[in-house]
Amino acid sequence: MPGKTGFDLLEELDRSPRIIFTTAYDEYAIKAFEYNALDYLLKPIDPARLSEAIKKIVIEKKEDEEIEVNLKGKTLKAGNYVRLFFRDQKPLILKTLNYLDERLDPRTFFRANRKHIINLKYIENIEPWLNGGLLVKMKDGKKVEVSRRQSIKFKEMLSL
Repeated sequence: MPGKTGFDLLEELDRSPRIIFTTAYDEYAIKAFEYNALDYLLKPIDPARLSEAIKKIVIEKKEDEEIEVNLKGKTLKAGNYVRLFFRDQKPLILKTLNYLDERLDPRTFFRANRKHIINLKYIENIEPWLNGGLLVKMKDGKKVEVSRRQSIKFKEMLSL
């Protein structure tokens, strides 16, 4: 990539994709895993290692897209789903987090990490967390980690 590194490209993305780094340089491995790399392969790439790395994508994809839900003694297989939290209600809906993130008002909701969208009106406390991230305590006592990448956007948005 002329004029850019893979890390530069990842910084420009809103969401971290499933990624396997392939490079001739081992010194970037730690940084790669800070971007949630599934694997880090050194060139020349061993076909068996590549096969194992690809299996990680298949396993993660299956876990993301198919779950079993036990409802009143019946086991249902569900595709992409999201659990919503409303005071004492916790409905399960068959939509992806990305689907909701694209449709929710960004003035009220914020994508904290790959697994959570938070309602900004229900934040009780914000404190520094690991690796430059933030820990948000919600009014119901739940704690949500804001990823390092999202923390930058979060601080800018809240003028912290």
